[in-house]
Amino acid sequence: MRGTERLLDRIEREERLDTIADGVSGFWSSTLRSERLRDVLCGRMLGHPLHPAAILVPAGTLLSATLLDTTGGASLRPAARRLIGLGLLSAGPAALAGWSDWLDTTGAERRVGLVHAASNIVGIASYAVSWNQRRRGARGLAASVTGAAALGIGGWLGGHLAYAQGVGVDTTAFQRGPADWTDVLAASEVTLEPRKVEIDGVPVLLTRVDGQIVAISDRCTHRGGPLHEGDRVGGCVRCPWHGSRFELESGEVVRGPATRPQPLYEVREIAGRVQIRRPEVRALRANPVGPSAGPHEARPRVTAEGHAVAAADRPRQHV
Repeated sequence: MRGTERLLDRIEREERLDTIADGVSGFWSSTLRSERLRDVLCGRMLGHPLHPAAILVPAGTLLSATLLDTTGGASLRPAARRLIGLGLLSAGPAALAGWSDWLDTTGAERRVGLVHAASNIVGIASYAVSWNQRRRGARGLAASVTGAAALGIGGWLGGHLAYAQGVGVDTTAFQRGPADWTDVLAASEVTLEPRKVEIDGVPVLLTRVDGQIVAISDRCTHRGGPLHEGDRVGGCVRCPWHGSRFELESGEVVRGPATRPQPLYEVREIAGRVQIRRPEVRALRANPVGPSAGPHEARPRVTAEGHAVAAADRPRQHV
């Protein structure tokens, strides 16, 4: 195992961080208790988490200031100071979005997120010192370089959170429902009460909206909560874990912290039975990780002329 992987593994397993995390969580839970504020900070209207986008301005301006410090002359110092000022002002909203996301993490993800935030705090504080030194006529180079190094470590940990631990990633991204019409249960068994069925290991929620049967993924796209265990609110279902609300008819997000809609399935009734399917165009999802997934299962058959042939429009039996 490489040294960086050993360090990350140690952070993920460091239970002593949990005591600190509990105290920090209590503070932010009371500070960010407004559902509407959390809805904005999570980035629901963007369709993906706000934090990764919000950090572009502070990271870009602060690191640019350090670049001017190390490669430019004295004439560029006023510009570097202005860049630092802009970076410090824009860091606050980005940090709030990050803390909002962090509140919905547990275990290893929570520990890495805490160290990620601590690194960024050191970086921002160092740049604040540099800005103050510049205001007094000093160069502030050492504090600026220290800040850049700390932000670099924070960014590396942020990348681990997203790309290795999957924080902020749609938890259904690699789940593939049946592409062919699949028989699941009798229509009489579907009521207003959300009900879960599993098809090749993929959980699907079935219920009725205005008398019509609808089907969406049962696994919340935010952190994977079981939606069938949540409350139904009119035409929506509320995730029992973090309170995200989704339209049952469309899968769209009505209230965060979820940012991605629930996968929606096509439904039809034949001879009193319910059949569902979900044709897939996304390559990663079309190569699924379910128990029946073979390495080439999702690839369409191709004719000698090079035309893809769709799956037969006939139901398969779900056992």
